Amino acid sequence: MNNPKLEVLTPQNSQLIFIDQQPQMAFGVQSIDRQTLKNNVVGLAKAGKAFGIPTTITTVETLGFSGPTYPELLAVFPEAPLLERTSMNSWDDQKVRDALARHAGQGRKKIVVSGLWTEVCNLSFALSAMHDTDYEIYMVADASGGTSKDAHDYAMQRMVQAGVVPVTWQQVLLEWQRDWARKDTYDATIGIVREHSGAYGMGVDYAYTMVHKAPERVSHGPVLAAQPAGQ
Repeated sequence: MNNPKLEVLTPQNSQLIFIDQQPQMAFGVQSIDRQTLKNNVVGLAKAGKAFGIPTTITTVETLGFSGPTYPELLAVFPEAPLLERTSMNSWDDQKVRDALARHAGQGRKKIVVSGLWTEVCNLSFALSAMHDTDYEIYMVADASGGTSKDAHDYAMQRMVQAGVVPVTWQQVLLEWQRDWARKDTYDATIGIVREHSGAYGMGVDYAYTMVHKAPERVSHGPVLAAQPAGQ
């Protein structure tokens, strides 16, 4: 039996949706450090951009409650429309369903999801989309957040029990890259790693400069020689 969940994510079979990555929603997040959350969301967005992944951005009650989408996310997709909603469940909105269906019609039935909050907007979207279609949902756990660790964890468990695939943002990036011989996306992937992957990115910078003797990736002022103590 062919199990589509055994297929790895590729730039050809994936699409991406960001749900309610807005400041008021982030204020309520307690399951992950908020700055880490934003870093991961933007890293995932840059990955989507680098690999040409069709991306949907949907927002809820922007003017009435949640505030505008993170500017760092919008800067990655400056031309993307923002699909505004009133429902907590994105699947209730026809604009969202239509956007996802257009991409699914191109064979992109693996939907990578990053959203707030895990236990409300992400959960209801995932269950509804899977109930009504043959889409596969890949929930980016560390680019999503809940109002408590329990709220996030139990929502993730409930979704996994229903068939959602849990992933992390860096896992998605490297699964799309897959092979370092793919030079058309190599530099972009390494650039995202350097900026957003913490210790991994620091290690890449160290290896490039100290081992491979590459120049530093930013210019800076002159280095003033060290003076021994007492002189």
